Amino acid sequence: MENIKSEFQSLQSKLATLRTPQEFFNFKKVSRPQNFGEAQSRVAYNLKYFSSNYGLIIGCLSIYTLLTNLLLLFVIALVIVGILGINKLNGEDLVTPFGSFKSNQLYTGLICVAVPIGFLASPISTLLWLIGASAVSVFGHASLMEKPIETVFEEETV
Repeated sequence: MENIKSEFQSLQSKLATLRTPQEFFNFKKVSRPQNFGEAQSRVAYNLKYFSSNYGLIIGCLSIYTLLTNLLLLFVIALVIVGILGINKLNGEDLVTPFGSFKSNQLYTGLICVAVPIGFLASPISTLLWLIGASAVSVFGHASLMEKPIETVFEEETV
């Protein structure tokens, strides 16, 4: 229970650092970087400054990915429910009208059902799409958003 409280507090502190939508979508600060060095410095600054917002975007893209690939969502739910159901037996045999099944037989059956369906759900292409969409969204935003003018003066050396 203590772990759940600490994780919840950690999540609250992370959400407290979210930037407002007005600041995140400020089109007045959008411009094309003049060279690759400027793009790198913008990305380095904006990844720190908008890190919670970028995490939220990646989370939303992950949910979108699962909602558009329902077979993968079904396989994930099947495995989670199956493991929880087998663990709920506490090592006892599952007695059915068809016979008695040990825990290791139930795990084997779960694997035999979940793995082939999992291959059909194309998790690798889904993961690669998620990585690509996240990278384009995050790095695109980070490279196009200008840094505040104060940070530009701090970087200059005399």
